[in-house]
Amino acid sequence: MHKIAIPSYAIERALARRGRLHPFEDLDPARTALVVVDLQNGFMVPGQPAEIAQAREIVPAVNRLARATRAAGGTVVSIQNTITPESEQSWSVWLGNFADDAWGPRMRQAFTPGDFGHELYPDLNVLPGDLTVRKTRFSAFSTTELHRRLRERRIETLILAGVSTSGVVLSTVRDALDRDYEVCVLADAVADGDPQTHRFLIEQLFPRSANTIYTGDLPRYSDASRAATVHDGAL
Repeated sequence: MHKIAIPSYAIERALARRGRLHPFEDLDPARTALVVVDLQNGFMVPGQPAEIAQAREIVPAVNRLARATRAAGGTVVSIQNTITPESEQSWSVWLGNFADDAWGPRMRQAFTPGDFGHELYPDLNVLPGDLTVRKTRFSAFSTTELHRRLRERRIETLILAGVSTSGVVLSTVRDALDRDYEVCVLADAVADGDPQTHRFLIEQLFPRSANTIYTGDLPRYSDASRAATVHDGAL
């Protein structure tokens, strides 16, 4: 697992911009959603075309957080990267130029609904009451009804976990912020195939777009009567 200490310059920048280290000091559980992006076999299982080995290491933390979120009355959402005949046409620039050669057909097959690679990773704790959303772009928002479904539940805060830091996580953070959500990125529950890229993005997201923290440092839910916390000792 990538282990990163937020550097002092990022902390100083955050304090200079917003006057406090963590902008969201309390979470209302009923208005909080854990969004788990792309923890599918195609990204997780050895030998799959988009394997990110580090992603397997974050699953226990994601599962603990999912349990705590449900116990507090929050929402858990699983996002599935999906490739369809329609998306191959509508997203032809990326699929035709950046997912080509021998790797491209393997990717297309792996993330086709019904394929082993498209399925959620079996070690991931997914329950019937959770939401599942299929997406056909990097962002979990741009081709889905995620925003509508979250707003129907009056969700205001998103906690992001999953893969990859430089792809879906980054795109989803930016789109969530544009849609006026409070966004927390869990530095120990996201992963990327390139540790240096992961480190850079965690450091840069921290002062600019999201509250970048570790699972043990998440603020307590504000509703004391349902104060299931996500601190390590309570998980």
